Amino acid sequence: MLELTTQDILLGKHASSKEEAIKHIATDLVSKGLVAEGYERGMLAREQQNSTFLGNGIAIPHGTTDTRDLVKQTGVQIHHFANGVDWGDGNTAFLAIGIAATSDEHLGILKQLTHVLSSEGVEDALKKAESAEQVLAVLKGENQQPLLFDESCVTLHFPVSELTSMSAVCAGKLKNANAVNNAFVADLVAKAPTHIGQGLWVTSSAMGVNQTALALVTVEREFYQDGHPVKGLLTVAGKGAEYVEALNNVTHLLANNTLGEVFNASAADAVKLLLEVRQSGLSATFKIKNAHGLHARPGALLVSVAKKFDSQIWVTNVTAEGKQVNAKSLMKVIALGVKQGHELEFVAEGADAEQALDAIGAAISNGLGEG
Repeated sequence: MLELTTQDILLGKHASSKEEAIKHIATDLVSKGLVAEGYERGMLAREQQNSTFLGNGIAIPHGTTDTRDLVKQTGVQIHHFANGVDWGDGNTAFLAIGIAATSDEHLGILKQLTHVLSSEGVEDALKKAESAEQVLAVLKGENQQPLLFDESCVTLHFPVSELTSMSAVCAGKLKNANAVNNAFVADLVAKAPTHIGQGLWVTSSAMGVNQTALALVTVEREFYQDGHPVKGLLTVAGKGAEYVEALNNVTHLLANNTLGEVFNASAADAVKLLLEVRQSGLSATFKIKNAHGLHARPGALLVSVAKKFDSQIWVTNVTAEGKQVNAKSLMKVIALGVKQGHELEFVAEGADAEQALDAIGAAISNGLGEG
């Protein structure tokens, strides 16, 4: 698997445009012996087809399929722009990762990058980086912590008849996990939780949070507060935005009147229900034919097709037994790590769901822009 190293990173780069930046990167790819002369043409052509800006100050310029024969060896050349480069559409790149790939070895890098593209503070950290080691640490997410929510954060069938004690239980769980400190505990227990439906109450605090986390407590026996049933309390310790997807899953369970499954589940299943809810709707499964899987270009085309429709669309890499993700998010689609021959299950819900699945199937059949 291709791994990023400090040897791939060059600091102190300047460019007046993304075209100039790409030309400099192409020159270094040639000097490094990764590609032959002429690869620059493919990189510029690729940029004209679709922007290679991914987000959080990161762009991944690379060649087209018709210049892949110019690749001598799979590798990368990373340029750091402390002053940034205008990458179009109001986007500024502080890091451009020039990719030369003979097959799908680079998918691992793209998958790795998706974990930092949606995290807070990444762009600012890249902008301020003063060494290759600091840049690499950002790209590897060494200073980022994922959402904490596992079985240790769940308390089932707790014998209680008032919400304050439930808040205290959740706060204690998160404090024991070092996700929060005493300031969080004090702020949380002083707040009144909110009923969001079907017996689930929610409370949150951003004070004294070391790591974004969730905690869940369910009651031994249902009771009522302010005329609403109390079956469980979900607590949010909000340092970043990593918890948003879990709350979106809660909304889906509420809409489908299936939130009761969480209260009757084991701790492990409750976590899974909140983090990996399976969306329902019309479904279809297609096999990816692209020789190098869903790298940036075919991935972007697939996402652009999905975005043409009003329906909500999700996709699962059935072959890799991955979780269901938003098919309109390039970051999440790339993170599926789709290779040639992998089967993807699409689920669409909405007035134009059938048309959306037909269009996606046609696009995949036609090679997603790669013939």
